[in-house]
Amino acid sequence: MESTLLDVCDLRTSFYTQDGVIRAVRGISFSLYKGETLGIVGESGSGKSVSMLSLLRLIAEPPGRIESGQALFQERDLLKMSVREIRAVRGRSISMIFQDPMTSLNPVLTIGTQIMESLQLHLGMSKPEASERAAELLDAVGIPNASRSLQSYPHQLSGGMRQRAMIAMALSCRPLLLIADEPTTALDVTIQAQIIRLVKTLQEQLGLSVIWITHDLGVVARIAQRVLVMYAGKIVEEAPVKELFGAPHHPYTQGLLRSLPRLDQASGTELACIRGQPPDLAYLPKGCAFAARCGFASPRCLEGEPPLENINQGHKVACWEAEAMENVV
Repeated sequence: MESTLLDVCDLRTSFYTQDGVIRAVRGISFSLYKGETLGIVGESGSGKSVSMLSLLRLIAEPPGRIESGQALFQERDLLKMSVREIRAVRGRSISMIFQDPMTSLNPVLTIGTQIMESLQLHLGMSKPEASERAAELLDAVGIPNASRSLQSYPHQLSGGMRQRAMIAMALSCRPLLLIADEPTTALDVTIQAQIIRLVKTLQEQLGLSVIWITHDLGVVARIAQRVLVMYAGKIVEEAPVKELFGAPHHPYTQGLLRSLPRLDQASGTELACIRGQPPDLAYLPKGCAFAARCGFASPRCLEGEPPLENINQGHKVACWEAEAMENVV
């Protein structure tokens, strides 16, 4: 039986603005197992990043507010921890790699200083010990001349090297969980592949659990065992990665898969797209949030929001017409 590392139940996060209350995360629940990679996909604004920032209590209050929920990590609720307790968890037991390392790294501190800070704070290392460990970490993530690179500032490294430095920093204290928030989006395809291989290798070596946030289904296919598909702040489908690609049941998931370029596609063929726009999270429609963009919507889709229910072992979908969606790709 798989051992659960993280168990999230009914997480809700809102932002209170002059334009109204934005319901960014609307009651998501999921589990993460030890050693597993869980992919989270969806369009921009679907709630992927906000949900993970909520778990680490990195939502600015105000305007943000974690309205409710439970997030058990090693049987301790992250959402009920004191400020001191959650700070001890961040960087030590749970680390996060952000999308743009140039804005995540401190531009006036060397790479070495930033890695050593975490080692000294969480592991109580002396400065010489932290410096030696920092060089080992840079070497492990494939940064050449590690000892010299410790003295480099972020702007002196390429985008790929900065992202490697961020990974070294995130793994410095050997966390149990690594959250990667679209870490390859700003990189070219070759560097993306290198970063993905690096994370997979380090995961196997260290026994990490990984949550990989992305809008790229191709990345998910390469790295994840299970996938959560998010839309308008909710999980609309959850499945093992092979089953999601082979038998998607939610019309939104099917639309995402149809929009992928295909090798057998004739030259000049227009790419498929999901018509319309995501709803305004401050003024959500009644019923299913995807109904206005869905070609299979029925009258009840406009009346009530469908619950996330099991349709197969490990496969859940939130759609009133899920049975009709079978074999529709």
